[in-house]
Amino acid sequence: MSSKAHSKESGASKGSLVTIPKIIEKHRLGDKIVMVTAYDYPSALVVENAGVDMVLVGDSGAMTVLGHESTTMVTIDEMLVFCKAVRRGLNTAFMVGDLPYGSYEVSDEEAVHTAFRFVKEAGCDAVKLEGGGPMSISRARAIVQAGIPVVGHVGLTPQTATSLGGFRVQAKNAEAARALISAALALQEAGCFCLVLEAIPSVVTEAVVERLKVPTIGIGAGSSPSGQVLVFHDLLGIRVGQGAKFVRRYADLLEAMENGVAEFVKDVRKKEYPAAEHEYKMDSKEADALRALLLSEK
Repeated sequence: MSSKAHSKESGASKGSLVTIPKIIEKHRLGDKIVMVTAYDYPSALVVENAGVDMVLVGDSGAMTVLGHESTTMVTIDEMLVFCKAVRRGLNTAFMVGDLPYGSYEVSDEEAVHTAFRFVKEAGCDAVKLEGGGPMSISRARAIVQAGIPVVGHVGLTPQTATSLGGFRVQAKNAEAARALISAALALQEAGCFCLVLEAIPSVVTEAVVERLKVPTIGIGAGSSPSGQVLVFHDLLGIRVGQGAKFVRRYADLLEAMENGVAEFVKDVRKKEYPAAEHEYKMDSKEADALRALLLSEK
């Protein structure tokens, strides 16, 4: 049963439900797929109303929302809180939940158990896991065989960024590029219906896209993928600094937010807020009665 059945009517967009067949059809027709990474109910409402196709509830929330220095710090329970909140804000967009570091690596059984939690408890339509090595391929295959759709992820994989030399471009030489292409093909073979390609040279992306049959979502991977993803906070400027090279900032909300709070601070300290229009009133007779009661108690 689709988790969309649990979505409620809200102010969200009234477009048609995004499903895997529709994602694949967009890919076949060459229509670009739009994904945004979000972590809570308000951001889910925004991206739903904006008409995105897919929403990734990313483990990047460890850094963006929780203030950690890496994605590895977020727990399963924290990710489930993010996913549940996002689910409540979506009606049509397809929701993918990131399996966090340490939640699927030990065994196929552990991976399937975690994936089931994301679907049953949080209403995810699919899960995503990182890497294209033998472990990730085995886990992806096991989850798919259990009946849960999987999105693969190759290139820069933040959960293992330390072993990759940090948050930097991957597959910069021919040998590494060939290995990445092989990993992408293996994930497709394992049953992944879609792949995220992160921080790789455009020429490598083109080679991957040319060889794959499934849709691809790029982030810092050029224009050839089937679609693109950016983090909500990056594209709206709710962060300090520009971020990665591939980020295009479509708004600068952090400055607006700081200015708004600063105005509130100023008004309170100058005793200009709250004003009369912000106060609740009591009927004058009831106010007189209250004063009389209080006087009688002295």
